[in-house]
Amino acid sequence: MSAIFYHDEEQQKLAEESREERQKKLSNKIVTRIEKAATFYDAENYHQKYLLRQQKDVLQALGLSDAELVTSHAAARLNGYCGGNGTLADLDKEMPRFGLPPDTQDRVKRLVSRGTFH
Repeated sequence: MSAIFYHDEEQQKLAEESREERQKKLSNKIVTRIEKAATFYDAENYHQKYLLRQQKDVLQALGLSDAELVTSHAAARLNGYCGGNGTLADLDKEMPRFGLPPDTQDRVKRLVSRGTFH
């Protein structure tokens, strides 16, 4: 199951519009539910950015504590790339914002280009 949770009417409207626009480009029906947000509980630390955690050198290069990892935009984006989401062109645009050393940047690019990140 996938879901988008909104907090107000504006977020709901944007989510529905986004889904409708994306649906126009797909033959299969998008089944993502759009629901009002309720109480949210963070998963245990070892679940946070799980795919990124499998790339220990990349995770170490970020230099984040467990608490920082939960809220880090860079960690969230890199976790997405670990899951096979995003293109090499997308990564190239974002890479400078991640604060990774050059050797780690090169490794991430190689893994994404080969599709062998996870």
